Amino acid sequence: MERVTDAPEGLARSAEQARVNDYDRFAEAYAAENEENLVNAYYERPGMLALAGDVADRRILDAGCGSGALSAALRDRGAVVTGIDASAGMLALAKRRLGDDATLHLVDLSDPLPFADGAFDDVVASLVLHYLEDWRPVLAELRRVLRPGGRLIASVDHPFVAYTIQDPRPDYFATTSYTFDWTFNGQSVPMRFWRRPLHVMTDAFTTAGFRLSAISEPQPDPAARELFPDGFHALSTKTCFLFFVLEVPPSAAGSDE
Repeated sequence: MERVTDAPEGLARSAEQARVNDYDRFAEAYAAENEENLVNAYYERPGMLALAGDVADRRILDAGCGSGALSAALRDRGAVVTGIDASAGMLALAKRRLGDDATLHLVDLSDPLPFADGAFDDVVASLVLHYLEDWRPVLAELRRVLRPGGRLIASVDHPFVAYTIQDPRPDYFATTSYTFDWTFNGQSVPMRFWRRPLHVMTDAFTTAGFRLSAISEPQPDPAARELFPDGFHALSTKTCFLFFVLEVPPSAAGSDE
């Protein structure tokens, strides 16, 4: 990634940050790719929905809802969905998809959330946490807006995969960022993700007050076997994403603890 020439270090960093992860630049292309591809449509979303289980009448916050594909699937299963995203372009696509069936807010996860304490039964964070350097304030806010007994269901890049992307391979035990280019419809866009070892992830969850309920490495939807025969074999035999179910402990009044 290029630095801004002859600019102060802080200004250069701000300009660089403004260029990366800018979903407004490629919202339409990303949404079209995400809609029916193997990794998202036949692996990640089914994995999230399976972990969510029966969501009828549950108040769910989709944190980083993007164009609304997961929100729509949760709505179709009877959930009352609220979506937030930092990209106005992605939210416009979500609004087009969901209409009045979900409440949508333009919110950066690094900022305080505009919701009351205990407003939600569940939060889903689908492939969003690895965009963030510091999980502490984000998890604290997600914990705050969940009711006692509520759940955070999250997917992230699998740490075993993330640490193989850069050559030479970086220190697994260090929390580091890496940049790369995504190409959609011939348009190349710079991205930055953050990788951290598994114990740092779980420590962040427990420090925020969550109780680890499940860690999952699901298989892709069997329907993908015929649609994507080559990709299905690779995805069903190698790591890709890691999924967590985190619970907010019940209140003292309702707990034996």
